[in-house]
Amino acid sequence: MDGNADVVIIGGGIVGLATAMAITAGGDSRVVVLEAEQRLAAHQTGRNSGVIHSGLYYRPDSLKAENCARGREAMYRFCEEHGIAHERCGKVVVATDAEEIPRLDELERRGRANGLAGVQRLSGEEVREHEPHVTGVAGLLVPETGIVDYADVAATMARRVQEAGGTVHVGARVLGRATRGGETVVRSTMGDFSCRYVVNCAGLQCDRMARAFGARPEARIVPFRGEYHELVPEKHSLVKNLIYPVPDPRFPFLGVHFTRMIGGGVEAGPNAVLALRREGYRKLSFSPRDALGIASYGGFWRMASRHWRTGMMEVHRSFSRGAFVQALQKLIPDVRRQDVRAGGAGVRAQAVAEDGSLLDDFSIVETETALHVLNAPSPAATASISIGETLAARVRERLGG
Repeated sequence: MDGNADVVIIGGGIVGLATAMAITAGGDSRVVVLEAEQRLAAHQTGRNSGVIHSGLYYRPDSLKAENCARGREAMYRFCEEHGIAHERCGKVVVATDAEEIPRLDELERRGRANGLAGVQRLSGEEVREHEPHVTGVAGLLVPETGIVDYADVAATMARRVQEAGGTVHVGARVLGRATRGGETVVRSTMGDFSCRYVVNCAGLQCDRMARAFGARPEARIVPFRGEYHELVPEKHSLVKNLIYPVPDPRFPFLGVHFTRMIGGGVEAGPNAVLALRREGYRKLSFSPRDALGIASYGGFWRMASRHWRTGMMEVHRSFSRGAFVQALQKLIPDVRRQDVRAGGAGVRAQAVAEDGSLLDDFSIVETETALHVLNAPSPAATASISIGETLAARVRERLGG
């Protein structure tokens, strides 16, 4: 199958679909979405905890803070308009000892700076009023947080794209590019697609795709697997809504937490373990190409030299259910080993710079013929509608519309 389009979007995750939805809403651009897998939302979109994030954690004036605030409310409206199951249930962030209080203070400051008018400071006793089984000395109540199934959201976005005249292909793995008659030709397993502009939303493969299309990203994707456990049904009552620890500011991860899911049940996790395959959802998943890419990247070794102790603790928790449960018991001491069972896993596409730093903000790089989304981990799903509108505006500028 060959075809022509104004814009080809690489990646059928929620950011790619939100971008396609925003472009096709104008009605004057032909859009094709190419997804490598046989289904949409197969990776980060369909394998996260389903949280609609509030915007509490992010540095004010960052792209994350700006897009999360705008995208959160847009996500709630989208779900309401299209009948997608969701709930604005709120969450509690818990300081388990006095040493975490300064970090909790900073979270409260950031939350208010990011427009979260509903944030409330809680004493330890007030924390237990909201989550009776939690042990902590203080906390924050964040009522703007919610839950949803992002795979459902992505499916609705794809339908909207198609209703507006766009095309969404699955099983269309991009193989490379060429130039023909002044246009870019995107070569895929489904054929060649000529276009005026490309938007790279390839997630776990975004840096490789960027290089294939002539960009020179300053960071590389290093994959981290997040492994979840589930509370057994008779222990669901331990968690009313969402319970989070105070995160370590050195890392862009939020720590092991409890999440009530929109479809029922309670997830516990995730940890953050180096994955030796970009789509490696099992402990022993391995790709020679991906492992070699990590091992040959100086930025990875600089990162590892700083954080190897934390990395080893995460690996220990990965292979020891007892160690994982100990982390959960910091928040809910009543959780026992027999109360949890293995759940699913996701892989975070984390961009790591040459100096070993983990990129904390969204990163978008533009070339003459393409836009590349090179770092869009959490809260990208929450912020997807806002990100999509931002990318669509840049595309229209390039296309002269």
